[in-house]
Amino acid sequence: MRKLLQYILLFVALASVWACKEEYRYPLGGGKPILMVEELATNAYFGDSLSFRVAVADDGTELSTVKAQLYFSGDKVAETIIRTKSYGSYDAKIYVPFYKDIPNGTAELRLVLENVGMVKVEETKELALSRPDFPFLNLITDTETIRLERMGNNLYTVTKELPQKVKGYIQAPAFGTNGNTLSFGWENEKVTQGSTQQIPFSYLSAGEYRISFNTMTYAASPFQSYKVNGVEMRMLDDNHYTADLTLAANQEIAFTDFPSLDNWWLDKDFLGRENGQIRFHAAPGKYRITADFDRRYFVVEAMTGNNLATLNADGTGAIWIIGEGIGKPNLSNQVGWTTEKALCLAPIGGKKYRITLVAGENISTNSINFKFFHQKGWGGEFKNDGLSSSSDVIFVGNGSNGRDPGNLGIIAGKQLVSGATYELTVDLSAGNNQAVLTVFKK
Repeated sequence: MRKLLQYILLFVALASVWACKEEYRYPLGGGKPILMVEELATNAYFGDSLSFRVAVADDGTELSTVKAQLYFSGDKVAETIIRTKSYGSYDAKIYVPFYKDIPNGTAELRLVLENVGMVKVEETKELALSRPDFPFLNLITDTETIRLERMGNNLYTVTKELPQKVKGYIQAPAFGTNGNTLSFGWENEKVTQGSTQQIPFSYLSAGEYRISFNTMTYAASPFQSYKVNGVEMRMLDDNHYTADLTLAANQEIAFTDFPSLDNWWLDKDFLGRENGQIRFHAAPGKYRITADFDRRYFVVEAMTGNNLATLNADGTGAIWIIGEGIGKPNLSNQVGWTTEKALCLAPIGGKKYRITLVAGENISTNSINFKFFHQKGWGGEFKNDGLSSSSDVIFVGNGSNGRDPGNLGIIAGKQLVSGATYELTVDLSAGNNQAVLTVFKK
């Protein structure tokens, strides 16, 4: 043990001696680095990989690195680091970023040589930068490559027969001797350089129309917009658009630029066609309307402020359905236990909430298993100790009658009449813990 301790102490002593030797050999501030720029262009294009050559030396002190740093308007936008193990010449490249809205101008390339004593020498060169004048662009889709022709400075277009929606990313060819292929895709609801996520171009209908892109501003078109009561709907994804509105009872709702609107399914609890108009059928308040282009129907959900409504302690707010055997616009879009698909009951005033369903279309005729919740998600829910019903066809589960507490089921030996319309109304006028469900066959 004693010998082991002696060996350890000897090792520490030797390490200290070596460290002192290193410190003595390379004291901070020692040396005199020399940097010469041997090759460097005086101009370049945005998107280039700019080549350069530097020669480096010192008065005997070892070198560490050369850093090439590119500055736009005083901001460092790119950097290349070269390890200089020996004196001599080094070749390298630095990427010139391609940014939007940056005009032609002069950048600054700073070359910094540093030795092991942290002594530095710097050379600064001006670099004239220009935006590349691409001869064409390509719009790359899943099925074809569409060529966009140059129509002016930074502007590229194509006009041809196209489907109503065209999804793809834009690719610019390498420009000049040092250029790189550039891509423009869709990120955070806008066109971004460096992405290959598909841009969701869309038009009112299939046919001949123009797609355009500006490589300076990244402005792209067309993106078909949709409005409800003059409010432009926000795109959630390629097939879903949404808007939040404050609506009055029986107010007319105008949907603008929706193709074949007469063929869209309307949720009768919220919307109805009357004399060529679409009118609002629920209680006044703020609502979120989401257009589902996949299924061609409008999802309407109650709101409080900027959020989806939840049930308040006084019985106002909203009630939601999650579970099996129910779905809108039909059972192919069954809610199940996916909370994001929860259905909002229509507030109809007096702390009452209604959902209207057609047996065999929106609700199963012989098997249901759903329940009422206080929010669009897990949390507060109605169980059998706070929900009752005298219906002769739908029962409230209690945990021992075939359904979990609060889950609804169809009474054994009964079923809903296929094609018949049923109104389910939840009445909270006596309190949230004394909810009453009525089922009315129209």
